[in-house]
Amino acid sequence: MKLQIGISQEHLKNSITVLTSILANEMTLYIKIRKFHWNVSGESFMEFHKLFEGQYTELETSIDQIAERISKLGGKTIGTMKEYSDLTIIKESPNHYPNQKDMVTELLKDHETVVVHLRKDVDISAQENQDAGTADFLTGLMQSHETMSWTLRRYLE
Repeated sequence: MKLQIGISQEHLKNSITVLTSILANEMTLYIKIRKFHWNVSGESFMEFHKLFEGQYTELETSIDQIAERISKLGGKTIGTMKEYSDLTIIKESPNHYPNQKDMVTELLKDHETVVVHLRKDVDISAQENQDAGTADFLTGLMQSHETMSWTLRRYLE
């Protein structure tokens, strides 16, 4: 059934494309944080183990909300590693197991990359796609990544 929610079909399609790209980034970052959670070691093992667990748990929630937003706008949600890999801007590092500081540095860079792209996507959603709901949703997501970035940055100061 065709949606009648005050957004043109073209703008809905564009919003779904934006959200799908964001979903790929969130999933890739989620997997990276899981990897670091499983492989962190050293003097502050438990602190970092719990820090990473808190971040991937937060991403689990946002991933589900993004997928549901895509569905609310009439789209189908991707769900394979290949699809995520093809669309993500987050760099993976197979066979690379950094130390604690390098894990934090890498995750900080990833969160900041996501924030920069989300900031652009908020503007695209509000201005070009005339989709205030998605713009508002993405603003909250951006703020969440800003907080995670801030937390990681504090470990490096």
